[in-house]
Amino acid sequence: MSSVTRSRRQVRLSRALGIALTPKAVKHFEKRPYPPGEHGRARRRTESDYAVRLREKQRLRAQYGLREKQMARAFEDARKAPGLTGEALVEILETRLDALVLRAGFARTTLQARQAVVHRHILVDGKIVDRPSFKVKPGQTVQVKPKSQAMTPFQVAAAGAHRDVLPAVPPYLTVSLEKLSFVLSRAPKRVEVPVTCEVQLVVEHYSR
Repeated sequence: MSSVTRSRRQVRLSRALGIALTPKAVKHFEKRPYPPGEHGRARRRTESDYAVRLREKQRLRAQYGLREKQMARAFEDARKAPGLTGEALVEILETRLDALVLRAGFARTTLQARQAVVHRHILVDGKIVDRPSFKVKPGQTVQVKPKSQAMTPFQVAAAGAHRDVLPAVPPYLTVSLEKLSFVLSRAPKRVEVPVTCEVQLVVEHYSR
């Protein structure tokens, strides 16, 4: 799939879910904040509880760029964790390596963050990790591999060029952007995680 086609799909998905999933989608979304299609401007008919919960699950899944199987697995892990399932689900998703690489400002989009991991540019505690789903634990240090830091995309990131499109660095990360390094200082709390989602509806969707 070409980058143009992928970008168009993300814009369309953004409009369908009511959230901007990429920086490029933000501009389109500001112009046309209604869903795609000829009836997109029309007010939504009263939706069933199922449809509302399903859309909320799709919104959360889209923000992390996950396949349904990955999302369902994360929910099962959250269900087994102590405490509130919704809080645990967000913590599991947010501590994925690709999610934190994005939050730290090392990439502009989830896809770029995932590619940085898959292409073996990212170290965790000094060792290459090429699994985007790797769960980063509090106290671990993540950095761009020294040999990779001279590459243009990472030099752009180190200069802070992505900060205009990303949320503020969350309080659970200690980031040294010029060194392309960060530490997960503690577990994320749901209220601190910059995702748009009524997470209880996601729990209800999977618990039905």
